[in-house]
Amino acid sequence: MTAEKLPIRAWTGRGLANPEDDWLLELERRHLADLTFAEVARALRALSSCYVERRSRLVDGGALATRGKRAAFALFYGPLHFHVTRKILRALDPPDDIRHVIDFGCGTGVAGAAWAIESGAGRITGWDRNAWAVGEANWTYRELRLRGRALAGDAVRLPVRAAAGSGVVLAYLLNELDVEARARIRTQLLRAGARGARVLVIEPIARRMAPWWSEWREVFAAAGGRADEWRFPADLPQRQREFARAAGLDPRELTARTLWM
Repeated sequence: MTAEKLPIRAWTGRGLANPEDDWLLELERRHLADLTFAEVARALRALSSCYVERRSRLVDGGALATRGKRAAFALFYGPLHFHVTRKILRALDPPDDIRHVIDFGCGTGVAGAAWAIESGAGRITGWDRNAWAVGEANWTYRELRLRGRALAGDAVRLPVRAAAGSGVVLAYLLNELDVEARARIRTQLLRAGARGARVLVIEPIARRMAPWWSEWREVFAAAGGRADEWRFPADLPQRQREFARAAGLDPRELTARTLWM
């Protein structure tokens, strides 16, 4: 690709049959207005190295420190995590009794939005300590025509007051935390599960990135939960496939592992 701006697909206005199509088109308009395709692809390469090689950069917020990385996160990882979460929920086939989805470490809001769409939940509450992510999550809820609100807050210190009728999701969050923070959150999640809340934890599948996973799996199983590993066809939207190729990524399949209670 040259440094020219990538043409944004023709926009025909609101009212498309699928709100997700609106959302994906608006993502392009929002994040490619002032950046070229090549700039976002370079930022995506740098961002992916944070996830694989420099996890400490995620903890201190460095992964989202530049406009290019924020655009890459929203344009690539947002749709990827959205699609993976929906596929996981369809495979788990949870009871359709969720009225309120609570998304801790919500990022751009996609995991909570995916669950709300799948369950028909009437409300989402997202929490993230990154101010940009909070704003992006609120934008995501609006674009997907969901009733939701994201707020600034540290997932480690927030009480999990969920009970029956609530779904609690932590997607790609726990691996970024230290041992003490994960222990505090685990206690909160187990209590929420005991009160009847549904709890879903999503993390990358690579074992070397999460040595704590085995212990969590045993604890969830003892509480009546389950652990799974997932591999789905990489049927991402066209623009996300283009970004992946340009950044040197090769998502032949979409993988994740989950804890469910």
